Amino acid sequence: MSYWHEKVCVVSGGSAGLGLAIGRALAEQGARIVLTARRQELLDAAAAELSRAGGAVSAIAGDMAWQEDVDRVAAEVAQKFGQVDMLCNCAGRSTRGLALDATPEDFQQLLDANFMTTVRATRAFAPLLLASRGHLVNVGSLASKLAPRFTGAYPASKFAVAAYTQQLRLELAEQGLHVMLVCPGPIKRDDNGSRYAAEGANIPAAAHAPGAGAHIKAIDPDWMAARVLKACQRREPELVVPSRVKWLCALSQLWPGWGDRLLRRSTSG
Repeated sequence: MSYWHEKVCVVSGGSAGLGLAIGRALAEQGARIVLTARRQELLDAAAAELSRAGGAVSAIAGDMAWQEDVDRVAAEVAQKFGQVDMLCNCAGRSTRGLALDATPEDFQQLLDANFMTTVRATRAFAPLLLASRGHLVNVGSLASKLAPRFTGAYPASKFAVAAYTQQLRLELAEQGLHVMLVCPGPIKRDDNGSRYAAEGANIPAAAHAPGAGAHIKAIDPDWMAARVLKACQRREPELVVPSRVKWLCALSQLWPGWGDRLLRRSTSG
C-alpha cells in the first residue's frame, strides 16, 4: 500500500502547473486530495481530471491572499475530514523586469501572492498538521536561493518563503511536523516563452524565457511532483532541482563576487 493512501493532502494553487502535477501524483497513490485555487472553472477542470484518474478529490475555490478565504477553506477541510496530513503551498506567480523598475506596489503584490499566501495557509492549517505530525511543503524557487537579473520583485518574495520555512523547520521539528522547502528550476508550461511578453520592455528578449534566461532545461512537472513526494517520505528539509545549483548557492554565500560572476555567465542577457 502506498505511503499516501487515504492521507488528506491540501494543495493550494492546485489548478495548474506544479500544483496540479502534485495533485496528480497524489491521486495515483490513493490520497484524498483537496485542491484549492482562485478560479472556479480551472479548479473544476483540474478536479475532473484527477477524478477520472481515480483520485478522491475535493475542489474548494479560494484566494489564499485573503484571510477570509483561507479561514473558510480550512474550516471546510476540518469539518469534512477532521485531519490534514500534508499541506503543499504552491500558490503564487512570477514576473520579469528590472529591480529599479519594480515599484513598492509591485513588491507588495508579489509578497502578497508568493509569501503571504504561504503564511496565511500555514497558520490556518497548522493545528491539523501538528496533530497528524504530517508534512508542510512550501514551494519556493531557485530564486529563493539566488537573485538573478531581470526578475523584478520575484526573488525578494521567494527569499521570504525560504526564511519562513527555515524558521518553521527549527521551531516545529520537536513537535514532529516535517517542514520542507522545494526550490525547483523553471517548470515546463504550455505558455513558456510567451507568458511575460507584456512585461519588462527594458530587459533582453532572452530574459522572457523560462528561468529568466537561465541555462537550465525546463523541468517536467510530473517528474518534479514525484520528486517532491519522495522527498516528503524521507522527511528531507529541502529539495533543490537541479541539484547542481546547490554549489552555486553555496559559492554565492561564501564568495559573493565569484557567485555573481557565475550567475551572470549562467543566464542570458
